Amino acid sequence: MKKIGILSDTHSYWDPKYLHYFEPCDEIWHAGDIGSLEVAEKLAEFRPFRAVCGNCDGGDLRLMYHELNRFRCENVDVLIKHIGGYPGHYDPSVRRLLYASPPQLFIAGHSHILRIKYDKTLNLLHINPGAAGMQGWHPERTLVILTIEGNKFADCEVITLGR
Repeated sequence: MKKIGILSDTHSYWDPKYLHYFEPCDEIWHAGDIGSLEVAEKLAEFRPFRAVCGNCDGGDLRLMYHELNRFRCENVDVLIKHIGGYPGHYDPSVRRLLYASPPQLFIAGHSHILRIKYDKTLNLLHINPGAAGMQGWHPERTLVILTIEGNKFADCEVITLGR
C-alpha cells in the first residue's frame, strides 16, 4: 500500500502546509508548473518525488523533468502530463496515447480546476489536483492524497488550503 501526495501548479509558491499534509505520504507527485527549482528540491528532500514539467517551467526544470512521466506504482500503470485535459476532452497532445494504451491512473494539471473523475470509456481514474500555488484564477488552493493498494485505489482525499 502506498499513500501518494499529488499537487500541481505551484508556480514557485512554497507553502509549509505541503509538508504538513504530505507527512503520511510515501511519495509526492507534481503535475507540472512547479515554477522553481527550490520548490522541487524541498519536496524531493521530504519524500521520493516524481514530476513533469509544465508549460510555465523552463531552464533546469525542463532538463530535470520531462513532459510525460509513465511508471508503475504498486500494480497501477500511471501517466502524468501537465496539459492533459479530462475525460471526453483530452488534450490532442496526449489523446492518441491515452486511447492506444490507457493507463489506470492519469494525472494532469494546467487548468487549476480540481477534478477527479472516472473515465468509463478508457477504464481509468483521472485526477487533476487543482492548483497549490497562489498564481491563477482558482478560488481555493488544493492538494490530493491518493492511496493505492495493489491495483486498486483505496482512498482519495481532497485537501483545501484556502486562497
